[in-house]
Amino acid sequence: MAKKKTVSKIPPAWQGLVDSALAAQKKAYAPYSKFRVGCALEDEKGRVFQGCNVENASYSLCICAERTAIVKMVSEGGRKVKRVVVVTSADEPCFPCGACRQVLAEFGSPEVLAIDCTATAFEKSDFDALLPHRFSSAQLDGE
Repeated sequence: MAKKKTVSKIPPAWQGLVDSALAAQKKAYAPYSKFRVGCALEDEKGRVFQGCNVENASYSLCICAERTAIVKMVSEGGRKVKRVVVVTSADEPCFPCGACRQVLAEFGSPEVLAIDCTATAFEKSDFDALLPHRFSSAQLDGE
């Protein structure tokens, strides 16, 4: 069972990331699903990277907002994600999909805040609750 904590007010330390995620969501390219997603993540150096979902007529080629932000972070030299905010078009908070959770796991175990489309409902979760049995480089080494 995931350890989710619904919060009624965004913690002040998260407000900057929330604003960045909301700004990123406005840039989403979602002509097919109309499901617009924005993500903002903070790396180990305190830098913020934004991402939005980018759809494609060939659906399997779509990229999620979370992975967009991670690629931007890595391309700028970041290697560890501390915190992530995800905002979607849904009426309730949505956490990253399974693929994004696994990619996030490659770069740390961040706290995650999910926000609904009106920015009035929030859920916060630690990463271990979101992906408790993740695949890691330890399995590649046979450990």
